Amino acid sequence: MVRSELLTRIGSVAALVAGSVLLTAPGGQALDATKTGSAKSDSGSPQTRSVSPQATDPVNVYSPIQGASTWNRFGLSDPSDHHTVFSNWGHQNDWSVDIYQNPGATVVSPFGTKTASGAPVSTTVVTVRAGCATGNLADGGWLIGLEARNDSTGEVIGRADVMHVDNKAGGIEVGASVGPWTPLGTTGRFRYSSCYQVNGDTGAHIHLEVINKTRYSCYIARGAGTDIGDETAVGMAGTQNTGQRQAC
Repeated sequence: MVRSELLTRIGSVAALVAGSVLLTAPGGQALDATKTGSAKSDSGSPQTRSVSPQATDPVNVYSPIQGASTWNRFGLSDPSDHHTVFSNWGHQNDWSVDIYQNPGATVVSPFGTKTASGAPVSTTVVTVRAGCATGNLADGGWLIGLEARNDSTGEVIGRADVMHVDNKAGGIEVGASVGPWTPLGTTGRFRYSSCYQVNGDTGAHIHLEVINKTRYSCYIARGAGTDIGDETAVGMAGTQNTGQRQAC
């Protein structure tokens, strides 16, 4: 099974360059911020990032759940304002979203295998740890960080942090190479805590965050509760957007 590399986006390329049945209480989503103390507050000093002489060749970011899933099921995690709680390269991640599926669904890398120009992309595991600040997997599962690299140029394009992973696969360790269908683990339901305020299986979700190495990545806007698949592009890494939480 090969993911389509058609760049699903909103607007033109020029625009890109220019720029349970009881789930959780809304406050419960915000409490994911307790998972790390390294992320700079949104109200802090503006972030600046280096800009490559040429725009990075972008790659699609897909749903990290194999098969069907639901984008922002309860309307609490639209990337336009959803909290980012992890950091890479000293910068808070660019955008985040919760993607929902009942426990037991396979979790995979969200990165495509080719850039917009057709260059091959490799993905490497760079982070494996308990995602919640308590360090207890029962409070919210694993955080698995992935890095996408343009194999033609050697350039790092961006990273994705995949949070709330259950049943981590044995080979998923820092330094491991993964493909688009390599199982990272599964979706899971964890105990109710300040890190994961979910009351039913329909609230089980993967918290996905994305960041560019230079400039900013973008998400593809869609309505709350939209059904998506594992070949649905949900954003792009390697774009030259001008700030956090920008739509493609």
